[in-house]
Amino acid sequence: MKREDVLMEALPFIQKFHGKTFVIKLGGHSMVDPEVLEIAIRDIVLLHFVGIRVVLVHGGGPEITEKMKALGKEPKFVGGLRITDEDTLEVAQMVLVGKINDNIVSLISKAGARGIGVSGNDANLIIARKMDRQRVTIDEREEEVDLGHVGEIEEIQPGILNILLDNNYIPVVAPLAIDRCGKTLNINADTSAGEIAIALQAYKLISMTDVDGVMDRDRKNLYRFLSPSDAEEMMVEGIISEGMIPKVLGLLRAIQGGVSYAHIINGNVRHNLLLELFTTEGTGTMVSLHKD
Repeated sequence: MKREDVLMEALPFIQKFHGKTFVIKLGGHSMVDPEVLEIAIRDIVLLHFVGIRVVLVHGGGPEITEKMKALGKEPKFVGGLRITDEDTLEVAQMVLVGKINDNIVSLISKAGARGIGVSGNDANLIIARKMDRQRVTIDEREEEVDLGHVGEIEEIQPGILNILLDNNYIPVVAPLAIDRCGKTLNINADTSAGEIAIALQAYKLISMTDVDGVMDRDRKNLYRFLSPSDAEEMMVEGIISEGMIPKVLGLLRAIQGGVSYAHIINGNVRHNLLLELFTTEGTGTMVSLHKD
């Protein structure tokens, strides 16, 4: 395809998306590979300059683990779930806000736009409560485990995000929250992105991760489009399994909450975000009630 044809294919999508709000969750390998992250941020800045209101939400689990080990603190996991004690929460705040968030904002500035970093406890953006004890399997026995300073989202107050978007900034959200007593809690980034998308009535929620999207049972063919009922049936049948289940559940929750389109794409492939949004074929999996 000629370069001018590529640009013309993008035109109707640019027109359709102008003025719409997209929430993009950055995760996976792109968070630890500086080159991959910088390319992803440049693509996001392009969205901003064609008139899309972009909110970024980032994770940071691997970086938290790495920092704890560097500080001589051993991360604690039970049944695959991280225990967030006082030391872990302190490191999480340091890494999420002081390192990752600040770095993303710097990359946005380098690409020519204006980013502002916020955490979920700024301006009461994300209000959560301490998570109940979780049932996990340990040595083939079910036990209840207290995960420590880990929160479940109760409410999103998106006012600060709307102010920033209205003033032409790109908000970058670190997945921390505040409870009603003013205590900080660590929260899941995918869940945060989905709930923020619902609160903003975003047009799209996009999860940039390490997989191409939802694959068939043999992991050979990619599903480009799934209706919510398709996705639910595939989970029951075991086609969607393991680590893909929470990602798909997050997308379904967003669709049920009023988000029009939700996507899973491989953020490690250069310019996958642009190809997913501005070409007819796309690159990942889209979940929606609408096929257009």
